[in-house]
Amino acid sequence: MKRNHLEDACTSILVGKNASIDGSTMIARNDDTFDPINPQNFVMHQAVKGEKGRKVKSYLNKFEAELPEDNYKWPAVPNVDYKTLGYYDESGINGVNVAMSATESTYGNERALAYDPLIKDGMDEDVIVRMVLPFVDSAKAAVSRTGELIKQFGSPAGNSLLFSDKDDIWYMEIVTGHHWVAQRIPDDSYAIAANRVSIQQVDFNDPSQFMWSEGIQEFVEEHHLNIDKTGFDFRHIFGTTNLKDRHYNTSRVWYGHKYFNPEIDEDPEDGDLPFIMKTDHKINVEDIEYILGSHYNETSYDPYSPDASDDDKYRYRPIGLNRTQNSHVLQIRNDVPKEYAAIMWLCVGFPAFSPYIPFYTNMDETPESYHDVSEKFEIKDAYWMYNALSMLVESHYTEFIQANTDYITECRQDLRMAIEKTDQAAKNYSGDELSAFLTKQNDQLVDQMTDKAHKLMDDLFIQGIRLSKLTFDMDKNL
Repeated sequence: MKRNHLEDACTSILVGKNASIDGSTMIARNDDTFDPINPQNFVMHQAVKGEKGRKVKSYLNKFEAELPEDNYKWPAVPNVDYKTLGYYDESGINGVNVAMSATESTYGNERALAYDPLIKDGMDEDVIVRMVLPFVDSAKAAVSRTGELIKQFGSPAGNSLLFSDKDDIWYMEIVTGHHWVAQRIPDDSYAIAANRVSIQQVDFNDPSQFMWSEGIQEFVEEHHLNIDKTGFDFRHIFGTTNLKDRHYNTSRVWYGHKYFNPEIDEDPEDGDLPFIMKTDHKINVEDIEYILGSHYNETSYDPYSPDASDDDKYRYRPIGLNRTQNSHVLQIRNDVPKEYAAIMWLCVGFPAFSPYIPFYTNMDETPESYHDVSEKFEIKDAYWMYNALSMLVESHYTEFIQANTDYITECRQDLRMAIEKTDQAAKNYSGDELSAFLTKQNDQLVDQMTDKAHKLMDDLFIQGIRLSKLTFDMDKNL
């Protein structure tokens, strides 16, 4: 069964290297699916040299394509039941530190789609990561390869893609069967996207900052698609502005801006919220994690608010959901050697209640609890364990949220300490020995975090028993 694009929705955050606290580039996204239960594996694909005749075939349509004979190694987060649901590899950082997250479902308007309809058997999001990420050596090259593939095969859906390397971040929006624009996120800026066309004014005289599909200007002019008297506002030309945008999409961008730029007063239903933003403080991984797990915290729109009216609490779609199957931050650092600069922060529970575990992507294999996930509940699997923890916290939110907050805070401190310790020790290794060392460190950190999660769950289960309403205090002997 194919994912329902009308219900599949994600939130993306991109941070330039001069906007981050340590000079890292960071791209991040929630993978929100149509069903709260959709187990995913975290797997490692090895490098390939000289293998001809390999093909990718989609399980969702008739798309099939040959692959180059060489590729870099790359991690991915595909569906466990990929033969039914499609691969959907979601995210990864390849062997030369190019990161990709895909996709953010994005909707073109009916005016543009009338003249360039979606291609039913084109290259869809279920295979787009495995068609691009293993074969590119820069973020810009990833945009180019994706664009060439869309030109060749067409796209069956509107999608946005995130690419990064140690210097550059590119955000690409595919809005019709063949047309797209990509924008480089300035080094001193951040951007947030939430299922709407986000890119605004396109400068066709600056190919260092913008890339675009062949003939897009002529296409827009021929079919009279530009609603503005001047300029080329990609959002206005190809995007939508409707009730769903205002209550399902725009408000998520508003909340991210509110967190990073509290001094700016914006309307959560404003369809023209800016895409490229600057803030006067440096952004860290924890900031991104907070936003991706947020639910309009400390506002009247928070569904957990005890004081807000139902009209307010359920007015807007939160960022973090029970349908968030994985949330990730792909960080490429510039203050350590490239051999261990790439870290994939992965959360496989509700991002509001579960920690983001950092994985050095220069590894040989992912931990067993992440790559051998059952389709049915198994507490030994990270996916099921962290979702169970999340459900447990939410079941007694008022009573359990402080313990969960303390747990997340402690995890973040432990994880930072572990990264610092690993960075220092990694200086003593190189080549295959370094990959083996980082693989072992990833495994040990997963075990440590599993123990902490089990300890919290033990405590919450005991508290939950005491919170049962099947009690009556009159006589302690009765």
